[in-house]
Amino acid sequence: MRFFQQRPPFFLMVATGAICTVVLLVFARLCYGLVLPAMREGLGLSYAQAANLSTATALGYLLLVMVAGVFAARFGGKLSVMLGIVMVTGGFIGLSQAHDFIVLMALMVLLGMGTAFGYTPLISLLANSFPKRRGAVIGFTNSGVGVGMLLAGALVPLLTSSDPHDGWRQVWQAFAAGGLVVGVLAWLFLPSPAAAEAPSVKAALGEEPDAPAQVHEPVFRNPHVFTVGLVYGVLGLTYIVQATFMYSYALDAGVPTLTAGHLVSIMGVLSIFAGPLWGWLCDRLGHSSGLMLSMALSLLATLLPVLWPVTLAFTAHFVVLGLSVAGLFTSVLAASTETVPPHQAAVAVSFVTLFYAIGQFLGPAIAGVLIEWSGFRMAFAASCGVMVVGVFLCWRTRRHQGYRAAGAPLSACPTGRP
Repeated sequence: MRFFQQRPPFFLMVATGAICTVVLLVFARLCYGLVLPAMREGLGLSYAQAANLSTATALGYLLLVMVAGVFAARFGGKLSVMLGIVMVTGGFIGLSQAHDFIVLMALMVLLGMGTAFGYTPLISLLANSFPKRRGAVIGFTNSGVGVGMLLAGALVPLLTSSDPHDGWRQVWQAFAAGGLVVGVLAWLFLPSPAAAEAPSVKAALGEEPDAPAQVHEPVFRNPHVFTVGLVYGVLGLTYIVQATFMYSYALDAGVPTLTAGHLVSIMGVLSIFAGPLWGWLCDRLGHSSGLMLSMALSLLATLLPVLWPVTLAFTAHFVVLGLSVAGLFTSVLAASTETVPPHQAAVAVSFVTLFYAIGQFLGPAIAGVLIEWSGFRMAFAASCGVMVVGVFLCWRTRRHQGYRAAGAPLSACPTGRP
């Protein structure tokens, strides 16, 4: 039992973080697009209703993302992660049994709330545990996205094909079982910072009147954090559209169901290895450079099936996105904390994630209307237009990359100077 009273080693913590990411982010947020075709057919939903369910998840995320950051800063990231896992697992169980659309909406809101309470505090908890290896830690943790997409790409088509009417319910049941297992692992192996290290809520927000000078600047006044938040908003709006509707677009364009599932699995495999690679690359070249490169590659990946809606273009889309999207999440989350003091990291991550949540809230609703009006190509063409703005914002982050808030470590700056 002495082992569990000590801080777990680096590999064990980041591996646990990656597994938590599978449940909190992939199963709870990103896999909805895979379940959607069977779920829509089984319940008789329109594309607008399907988009509203995705929007409901984003709404839950939006409502609690800042609350989760403050909660984690006050009571500890581990407790926040555990609450998030409990929420999403309860949502999975409910979805496996629900029939009424209003109930489905409420359960999707619960999934979003669980992701808010679990994922963002998880990132700041692990990044603060290894501040000199921030990019690598986040990269390894986000490799869980690839693991989750690999599992889902194989499991979801199998279950939905074997039982076209209720197979989607079995998917949610499988996700719930995964949530229970991951909850135990998170309790055992995630770090628990000492209570003395946890700042007050006002200190974490930069509003403590009697605190040292370094905690007086709120994170929302940090120009680098704000610009990174705008980039994350673009990512939220565009990536959730891809995650929700690209699989359906491929099926609509004539790609066989199992082939489309295999393409999602390929994207997952590539993301597993791309996450740590992007973390290593961004720690050496700078997170702004990583943001620009990964956003440009994601734009290319999305543009291909818009121009040529054939199997080869969809294959290229999932391959390029599998290689690039991990760079976006790794770079943006690392960049959000590189210019703030450690005790504000959880709030900084939650602040930029607020932009991401707003993007995810708007994206599916807008895309659903565009799809009903003029089809999938118009929706993804609009997404490409937004991503062009994202590339410009990534370039703008370079202007503020040398900014350092008072109290932030010197290593936060690329040159080691304020």
